Amino acid sequence: MARIGVAVSGGPNPSEIVDCVKLAESLGYESAWVAEGHGGDQFAVLAACATQTSRIKLGTSITSVFVRTAPTIAMAAGTIDDLSDGRFILGLGSSHKVQVEPEHGVPYTKPLTRVRDTVAIVRALLRDGEVDYDGEAIRIENFDLWFRPHRGDMPIYISALFPKMIRLCGEVSDGVILTRSTLDTAASIRPLIAEGASQAGRDPAKIDVTSLLPMAVADTLDAARDIMRPGVAFYAGFFPRYNRLIAEYGFPGEAAAIAKAWADGDRTGAARLVSDALVDATGIVGTPDDCRARIAEYRESGLDLPIISPFARGPGAKELFEAAIRACAPD
Repeated sequence: MARIGVAVSGGPNPSEIVDCVKLAESLGYESAWVAEGHGGDQFAVLAACATQTSRIKLGTSITSVFVRTAPTIAMAAGTIDDLSDGRFILGLGSSHKVQVEPEHGVPYTKPLTRVRDTVAIVRALLRDGEVDYDGEAIRIENFDLWFRPHRGDMPIYISALFPKMIRLCGEVSDGVILTRSTLDTAASIRPLIAEGASQAGRDPAKIDVTSLLPMAVADTLDAARDIMRPGVAFYAGFFPRYNRLIAEYGFPGEAAAIAKAWADGDRTGAARLVSDALVDATGIVGTPDDCRARIAEYRESGLDLPIISPFARGPGAKELFEAAIRACAPD
């Protein structure tokens, strides 16, 4: 069966996310991932998922290394792995300065180093149950986990957009979580993964290359594109790093125009500036047949695990997520 995952961020309420994950398991999805940022607490939601499913892998996409401490991440990850009988994947990331500082009141410094330190601390706690760590970004004195983790080698994936973090994935992680990839992304990052793996004496072929792929399904391609435009505008308008990514994909003019409209407070205008080409290049849109064909293209491009990330907000979000999950279910 072809590998496929589903990611849930925003939209459905916590109990509805559990229902969506149960549906995904029944349809043969390999994994389900829950975001952090707003909405229900990701680890609480995943705990509920763990007790109501039996086969599907459960992951975070992602857990921020700034808004949670490394020991609390290890505690939560070990808890979900125990409740799920070893089905958990910890997805870590640095998040974004525009979220971390104003929304959480936490200084955003040395993101790459903080990710590296967090991975080291979490691995030590899961393996040994305790840690003393004196890193460049994090210092931990004599923390004891107080319970025996289900696995000492729980897989840890890292979210990455640009070369330095991608190299770090090759060096210390079990997988990379891309976001808004094009059909060229998976192949283009593999040399960077190999560079990082080489530094640590690791096999780059063992690094799982995954991507969150924004997705909208509708009766027509045009209708699906219209569903996606506000989400693309938000990412390109609000997050400087996603704006840079979109520009590097070959849409510099659009990226600049969307950012200006967003900064001016014109959310509707920003969405109107999102072209069909930009929507098509960075996600999965269309009828169910269109979506399945696009997922196949991502697999053929070298992506190990496509993770659909349906876009839905407000009333009816659960139904839209369920429709997307059904539309992209593996054969």
